Amino acid sequence: MSSTEIQRNIAEGSSRSAIDQPTLPSPAPLSRYESQKRRDWNTFGQYLRNQKPPVALSQCNCNHVLEFLRYLDQFGKTKVHLHGCVFFGQRDPPAPCTCPLRQAWGSLDALIGRLRAAYEENGGAPENNPFGNGAIRVYLREVKECQAKARGIPYKKKKKRKNPIKMSDEAKQSKLS
Repeated sequence: MSSTEIQRNIAEGSSRSAIDQPTLPSPAPLSRYESQKRRDWNTFGQYLRNQKPPVALSQCNCNHVLEFLRYLDQFGKTKVHLHGCVFFGQRDPPAPCTCPLRQAWGSLDALIGRLRAAYEENGGAPENNPFGNGAIRVYLREVKECQAKARGIPYKKKKKRKNPIKMSDEAKQSKLS
């Protein structure tokens, strides 16, 4: 079918043109993680372009990432009580207060993970990845501890097992029987 026939069919309201046209396979939809990673990457790129002066991705370092994380705090939804607040350290405060809303530690941690992967997928060298810098890990740890204290939630490190539990010979024999 020629392009003039297609245009004529469209003008006449014919549905035939849609049926006769070859259908192109649509790309598989992105997973929720991949969509979020792309959205986060675009947001970070926009943040860098909006800096005065704009920062090229090749010039980006961990300080830009830290500034970005602090910038995101203004859009947070997690109440983080200040030291002077009467509800500091309480898990479920009985009344509202004027303490700021911040980004939750878990959200920031997940964001950094996605941006770290996106950086390398977009041509960045792993050894130069600003999202994997030690300063970022320190910042995230500080946010985690601060939020835990402010909400009265103790975060305890999981202890690593030195030796996996070994089955005794008797247990092995009874399992085989």
